[in-house]
Amino acid sequence: METRLLRTDPAHPDPAILQEAGRILRAGGLVVMPTETVYGLAADALNPEAVAALRAAKARPEEKPLPVMVSGAADIPMFTTESPSNALSLAAAFWPGPLTLVLEANQRVGESVHAGTGKVGLRAPDHAVAQGILLAAGRPLALTSANIAGQAPARSAQEALAALNGRVDLIVDAGPAALGEPSTVLDLTCDPPRILRPGGVSIERLRRLLSDLA
Repeated sequence: METRLLRTDPAHPDPAILQEAGRILRAGGLVVMPTETVYGLAADALNPEAVAALRAAKARPEEKPLPVMVSGAADIPMFTTESPSNALSLAAAFWPGPLTLVLEANQRVGESVHAGTGKVGLRAPDHAVAQGILLAAGRPLALTSANIAGQAPARSAQEALAALNGRVDLIVDAGPAALGEPSTVLDLTCDPPRILRPGGVSIERLRRLLSDLA
């Protein structure tokens, strides 16, 4: 496929570019977008064919689940069997921001996303372009780092283009990612909660709300 690259302001994105990205995602296409951590590769999370295309583009193994992008804490009940109080407290404290919360998935999360784990990682990026594309798409988005599996995450649109040119429909360029490192992934399905991947939110900050953090 031909990969287009469209540039926009990170704080005040062009509405036409957001709408174009949303149109592509609704049609089952793949879009690379900026977040505050790294650039992300997105697909319609409710479309198994789109999710399969994302996995193929990234060469992501079938057994690895995909995170789902949300707009904020109010979206948690849409994708989980329950909303633990600690999940809501953490979302209130750190969203939008570089924290992915792993929770028990409900039936809305397909197996192509949760990969048989029965769990879903939810994250609300702190970036106007990402949130604008989510709104324009009008549906939940599977969102993972924009790179080939095993390679370093793309911190800019140019790095994403070098990795995924010809594999995605659109790359939205809004300048370099501010943090340049992935989100912290925190599993809330176990007791005590456990960090699966360190990242943009430090363990020290998390311990202020989770004294029993593993």
